[in-house]
Amino acid sequence: MIDSTHLLGFAMLKIQRAVALVWQSAPKWTGIHIALVVIQSILPLALLYLIKLIVDDIAKGLNLTNKTHIFGHILFLLINAGLVMLLINFSTVLSEICSATLSQRVTDHLQVILYRKAIEVDLETYESPQYQDILERAKWELPHRPTRMLNNLTALGQSAILLLAIAGLLISLHWGLICVLLFVSIPTIFVRFRQSQVMYNWHRHQTEIERKANYFGHLLLGDQPAKEIRLFNLGNLFIDRFYGLRQQLFQEKLAITIRQATSRLIAQGCTGIVMLGTYGFIIDQTIHGRFQLGDLVLYSQAFGRGQGALKELIASLAGLNENNLFLADLFEFLALKPMMIVPTQPKLVPRPMLQGIVFKDVSFQYQNSPRQAIKKVNLTIAPGEIVALVGENGSGKTTLVKLLCRLYDVTDGSITIDGINLQHFSVTDLHCQISTIFQDYNRYQFTVEDNIWLGNIDLPPTPERITQAAQQSGADALIQSLPQGYETLLGKWFQGGEELSGGQWQKIALARAFLRDAQLVVLDEPTSAMDAHAEAEVFQKFRDIIRDRSALLITHRLSTVKMADRIYVMHQGEIVESGTHNQLMARQSTYAHLFATQAKNYQ
Repeated sequence: MIDSTHLLGFAMLKIQRAVALVWQSAPKWTGIHIALVVIQSILPLALLYLIKLIVDDIAKGLNLTNKTHIFGHILFLLINAGLVMLLINFSTVLSEICSATLSQRVTDHLQVILYRKAIEVDLETYESPQYQDILERAKWELPHRPTRMLNNLTALGQSAILLLAIAGLLISLHWGLICVLLFVSIPTIFVRFRQSQVMYNWHRHQTEIERKANYFGHLLLGDQPAKEIRLFNLGNLFIDRFYGLRQQLFQEKLAITIRQATSRLIAQGCTGIVMLGTYGFIIDQTIHGRFQLGDLVLYSQAFGRGQGALKELIASLAGLNENNLFLADLFEFLALKPMMIVPTQPKLVPRPMLQGIVFKDVSFQYQNSPRQAIKKVNLTIAPGEIVALVGENGSGKTTLVKLLCRLYDVTDGSITIDGINLQHFSVTDLHCQISTIFQDYNRYQFTVEDNIWLGNIDLPPTPERITQAAQQSGADALIQSLPQGYETLLGKWFQGGEELSGGQWQKIALARAFLRDAQLVVLDEPTSAMDAHAEAEVFQKFRDIIRDRSALLITHRLSTVKMADRIYVMHQGEIVESGTHNQLMARQSTYAHLFATQAKNYQ
């Protein structure tokens, strides 16, 4: 059994981390918020004491013949009470402004932390359902949990100050009253803490169901799935499945809510009976002359305020416990570490490359998959050489590129540049030397200029370089025909955007790849969306475009790889053939069969 001291220490550590996150987000607003909480905890006590004095003076005045003096004193107390009430209202308004501002600042700051952590983890991590659950819970909890925890802590302090002051008053009346107040809180404490644990366990259990429901929402609202959803009449089917999942979550949460409400009702009923008995005791003491009328007001109000303060104290403690539980999800995400080895003293990527890139007995297996995606691959890319990878879908071509870009680490074997293992380079430096456009390239809803400039953000976005890259990809003529040329907003997400065809978007993506002055250009199906004329236009000048750089082409269109210096044919994760186009055709094997099959379609 885990030591309760360790559990408490762990909980306090999470509270400390949460408060630190809030403080880092907005130190000035956090300080103001704490100061206002202290002020708001003191002012009600002052008002309560002034009311007690006013009631006592009224009781005295009833027995006086000359009431002028006592009325003046009451008027003075009323003015002071009014000022305190004004301060309470003013501090409440300030507190609302401060809380709203602090909450927004914390949300924005922590959202940035979430994004930084998301881009830090490995690409393979994204392919894990467990990671998706962790990420989903972090997205739910990150914007508001630390702020809630700060509110719990400040409310806890405010309630504690109020409760201590009221405890002093009640003890002066009878020590048993404070015991009663504490005793009636026990059922509520037990119920609240138990409910927090139940709700947390349920939230963790239903994360994947929630993600499935959100996925249907993404399909129904996304622009990419919209065409198929309409053409195949999938909309109502997806809505029904979404609603079914939401109904499952609703029924589970309703059952928990009913059980929790019943428990609270029983606890509050017991508390109410004891409280009525206590009020009866205070009234009896007043009737028998042991208290003045002002004391009746003071003690009854103090007991009521004490009950409220204790209730708030319990709620704050329960809130801390609940937020502690849920913050574990946030810190679980923030604790994720990249699995790839980062060199402590990285070497620089050789520039220029003298020997080239060598794959030696490279094998790779995806996480949680029994199948090897890459098996004992040996491949070289010499400086200035154009190499092509061909093969059927799923043969491992794109995975091989991801290993070269070190988006994954090889399972076995090695990939070297001029004899130096990729794992000895800084990932950032390596990526600067490789310009890659994958088949599923991004279509950024930015201007044309930004879409191309994103290929090398280390360069100032100078029109000359961007225009040159667009000319190399064949996109310049298209861009010149757009309403604002290179300043035209692309896509339909924002006002004034221009949508492009698949082939036109691909030319923009190619320009992005050509902008980077990298030693290796990697193009994964670079012309798959282009027509034959546009494709021929790109490849006719391809050697001029890459100049003395190396290139790795992945394509299903074998007519485009004839220019390659060397062609590797992949099948089920293995290289089964390699050579020039003419050499492979002469062998009359896999490549020749694929080429002949495609050629028939053009005869």
